[in-house]
Amino acid sequence: MSIWWSLQLRRDAASVPLARRLLMGTMETAGVDPDVSYDLSVALTEACANAVEHGGAATSEATDAFRVTAYLDGEMCRIEVADTGPGFAAAGGRAAVSVRPAPDYAEHGRGLCLIQELADHVHFVNRPGKGGAVVSFDKILKWREDAPLMAV
Repeated sequence: MSIWWSLQLRRDAASVPLARRLLMGTMETAGVDPDVSYDLSVALTEACANAVEHGGAATSEATDAFRVTAYLDGEMCRIEVADTGPGFAAAGGRAAVSVRPAPDYAEHGRGLCLIQELADHVHFVNRPGKGGAVVSFDKILKWREDAPLMAV
């Protein structure tokens, strides 16, 4: 069984629940275990929130969007969130993403750590030649016993 979808969304906070609801609906219809669905929806929410906050210049209509792509393929789900912002701070041509827990008093800075905790594999990279960042993460799926689209 394989399902995939891709959305281009405005870099606006109202876009985040739309992506989350589509992912949750897809996984519920396919029969993915609710705990796995919840973990992936929280990780997606964090990735989308980062794209909204850091993903482009609000004054430019061409960069006022981000893309969410989800693949459910066999026993794996992969989600990618790509924006057109400045990307991650580069060092030596590679994204230098330091994922450390935020201090207790910080109001921001926990999203990337949450994604790493909730997913099985996580990649933070800059978009080659286009600018922007790509956050992608994978999680092995578990299925409900009554799953209509369970992988075989």
